[in-house]
Amino acid sequence: MITVVGWDGSELTAKAVDRLHEARLVVAPQALLGRLKLTAEIAADGALLETIDGHLEHGEGPAVVVTEGDPGFFGVVRTLRAHGLKPDVLPAISLVSRAFACAGLNWEDALVVAPSGPAQLDRAVNACRAHPKVALIVAPGVGPGEIARELAPTTPRALIVCEDLGGPDERVTHSRMGEATTRPWKDPDVVLVIDPLHRPKEPGWVAGAQPGPSEWALPSEDGLPAEVRAYVLAKLGPRLGDLVWDVGAGTGQIAVECARLGAAVVAVERDEERCAKLRASVLEHGVKVALTRGQAPPALEPLPDPDAVYVGGGGLDVVMACVARRPRALVCVLSKVEQVSAVLDRLREHGYRGEGSQILASKLALDPDGSHRLTASDPVFVVHATPAHTT
Repeated sequence: MITVVGWDGSELTAKAVDRLHEARLVVAPQALLGRLKLTAEIAADGALLETIDGHLEHGEGPAVVVTEGDPGFFGVVRTLRAHGLKPDVLPAISLVSRAFACAGLNWEDALVVAPSGPAQLDRAVNACRAHPKVALIVAPGVGPGEIARELAPTTPRALIVCEDLGGPDERVTHSRMGEATTRPWKDPDVVLVIDPLHRPKEPGWVAGAQPGPSEWALPSEDGLPAEVRAYVLAKLGPRLGDLVWDVGAGTGQIAVECARLGAAVVAVERDEERCAKLRASVLEHGVKVALTRGQAPPALEPLPDPDAVYVGGGGLDVVMACVARRPRALVCVLSKVEQVSAVLDRLREHGYRGEGSQILASKLALDPDGSHRLTASDPVFVVHATPAHTT
């Protein structure tokens, strides 16, 4: 039998104590080993599966795995189950629950991210850009300093850093972003990343990220036809954890749509009047869009690397500047068919596979006599490109 015991610093239940006394092997994090008074063989959890497999192979009796918080929430239970083991689980209060309790905040509307390491830092940061309340479970290379450094200066957030939760050195610190990047932290467990200006419109009915919008391609009197915007969104595939650039954003139709679908978005636009309309649209729809006013390509240089890019304005040099940042998808809209082949050729030279489509949408119009006719909009050429597979 394998029992997983969650520990949150409080007194263990009688059942957990009995399992520990019965155990022939106890595996726990190094920081917890010294706090547990055990007579069984003990081992640090650095080689958890190998230790458990060796113990089971020799049939040496019950084993207990001790871990912090709720082991079924981004914890060791997932690891054991994936290995084919079916443990008995005795949970404790999760680190995230304790962190929000220490901060005096409700958390049914919070997004919880648990990156495994620096390789997933970008996705965690993008979630913090797009969502107003995020709990980050700290991992090596992904802590308060790294999060604050990546968010500044385009995404101001309040940070609540929770250290040694449940332990003798428990500390909860409300930190400014600049402070978080410079001060030393001792055993941070969870960082709460909060947008202090966010005001929810109504109580949600589902925990974490809320359901997506009821429709794509919102009605609009100007800009791209809704049919074209729906196709662009389908090819961009904006999602939680992504960063999308909307370059030559105009009034922000694509930027707002991508933000409604859960992505972090940076809109780049040089015209002040269009920027003002973009800001108004962002406020109207209650989404988060970082606006960079400037001329591309130079305005793109300080931006974090994107996952997907929409180019709504600018020439071939803008498209190539975006491709140089290696997004997983690039979509651009062109007005002339001659531009399509030039863009596709340059994309191919830079290791991208592209395809072009013409979209011509005709809408039904009602005549005075009650009959209907079709009114066609101007044709639009859309190029969609992805990195070519290499062998």
